[in-house]
Amino acid sequence: MFANTAKGGVLDRLAIGLSGLCLVHCLASAIFLGILSAAGGLLLSPVIHEVGLVLAIALGAVALGRGAIEHGFLMPVAVGSLGLGVMAGALTMPHDGTEAVYTVVGVLLLALGHDLNRRAVI
Repeated sequence: MFANTAKGGVLDRLAIGLSGLCLVHCLASAIFLGILSAAGGLLLSPVIHEVGLVLAIALGAVALGRGAIEHGFLMPVAVGSLGLGVMAGALTMPHDGTEAVYTVVGVLLLALGHDLNRRAVI
């Protein structure tokens, strides 16, 4: 009675796939929002930003310093250090969105420094 033609079968599979994606999206969104609401206080804590900066400085010093010693180029260290400085300065700013903008700029500069370091050849 209901023939599953090739064209109809493809459309049904696409519709089932789309329904599955919708289900995953809805469940993931609910779980993600639940986790965010529970961890929101922790994520906004100044301590997490300060610890993150200390880790970034330590890892940056080791990775960028090692690279400068190996390949002798100081540009990656300069760019990465500028990024770390911008990130550190962002900690002194109010939490009105300005801090986030400067933090993102600092992180991007630091990532650029690491990328330059990775690409440097002897």
